[in-house]
Amino acid sequence: MNIAGTFTKLSPQSLLRQLSGSSDSTCLRTLSNSVSWSIYLEQGKITYATHSVEPFDRLERHLRRLSHQVPLLTSETRVQLRLMFEPDSQSQFPEQHNDTGDQPPEYQAIYWLVSQQHLHSTQAAVLIQELVKEVIESFLLINAGIYELSDSLERVPRICRLDVEKILERCETRLQSWQSLAPQISSPYQRPHLLINSPLHKKNLPDLQPSLTNWMKGFSLRHLAVIMNQDEIQLARNLSPYILKGGIILHEPDPPFDKLPKTFDESSASPNYITELVERELIAAVVKPSSIAARTYPEISVENIATVQRLPQISVPPTDKVQELTIPNNINHLPERVTTATVTAKKTYKIVSVDDSPTILKEISRFLEDENFSVVTINEPLKAVMSIIRHKPDLILLDLNMAGIDGYELCRIVRNNSMFKNTPIIFVTGNKGLVDKVKARLVGASGYLTKPFTRAELLKIVFMHLA
Repeated sequence: MNIAGTFTKLSPQSLLRQLSGSSDSTCLRTLSNSVSWSIYLEQGKITYATHSVEPFDRLERHLRRLSHQVPLLTSETRVQLRLMFEPDSQSQFPEQHNDTGDQPPEYQAIYWLVSQQHLHSTQAAVLIQELVKEVIESFLLINAGIYELSDSLERVPRICRLDVEKILERCETRLQSWQSLAPQISSPYQRPHLLINSPLHKKNLPDLQPSLTNWMKGFSLRHLAVIMNQDEIQLARNLSPYILKGGIILHEPDPPFDKLPKTFDESSASPNYITELVERELIAAVVKPSSIAARTYPEISVENIATVQRLPQISVPPTDKVQELTIPNNINHLPERVTTATVTAKKTYKIVSVDDSPTILKEISRFLEDENFSVVTINEPLKAVMSIIRHKPDLILLDLNMAGIDGYELCRIVRNNSMFKNTPIIFVTGNKGLVDKVKARLVGASGYLTKPFTRAELLKIVFMHLA
């Protein structure tokens, strides 16, 4: 039987700890500030967790980190993953409650990576562990919303089971670290901008990596950390002195990341109400939570937090038959902190945008030139090839439906030039059909940006292909 209700105040820690004592298969769904969280549990262990804000952006970031240790996770594989599994629009919480048996699309994508042997089962378990930690970290910041508990999750395949208490301890410690940077930093999705002409006292401040300053052009702290292959909290600490001195300003998160709860919120100073689960019924009890002492935990690896499971069959787009994989005794897993920069950034990336609509070209230029990209706009598609050869861009944005020549043909011509064999080509189009995406891949497109798009969506796909 499904259980639903409304909270005035919510303590997610208490709720998860109560659910960890259950022997049932359960999905906890919570809706707050138009963001929905879904946490899947089996016999008191977490099998997966996600929220509705850009789940494939979240998966992409963690796959990029893992790709430093798993060579098969190439950019081409990651693009293929999104084209196959990322829906055109995310369903909202109220529409999901009648279909709780379906796997989240990004979970299907992870399973596909295993079935195609791009990932080993144990590597997939580590990936899920890191995704769950990020989702739970934001979930713990909710203090009001509505919830729903659903029983049957038979169709969700189990890759691993994560200990609730260890996940909570790790997330609580990470949140304490974020909150120690308040009030200057209140969200990992805030966007730092370096003020070049600011009179910084560099001798009293830590040196910034030149490649980092080149990337402070609209990307969030969380995205910057992935680009630099560094721990995001350590990166925020390194930038904090500059922020205090006024050399770096922080813009608020771009939509839809602005909907996620902040790590520091002045309005949340009132006592919390803890929700308790008693005999499968939720009741609200007014309790002052005990303060959590700051603790340092050792690195959490898949060996001591995740129970890796043999993978059942799952419905995915047609592929070769899923093979059972043997789990090795030892395996490299995601580091919690990596300090060596692995990206060599250019000072300015050149982007060519081809579209027969001056309005679209103007909008793309405004979105990108504000972030110090060099944008070349071309509104005559028949002359685009020669212009592209002359400018030698780092990335091409290509409208699909243009007069004289369509984007498919133009993409094919550009790809036939060896100079642009590895240049990212992104289709910008209003077409959303699966056939269009398949055809795009056949002519060599690297990605797909659907009109209308936001600045955040444009920057996200640029980040995906240039970083």
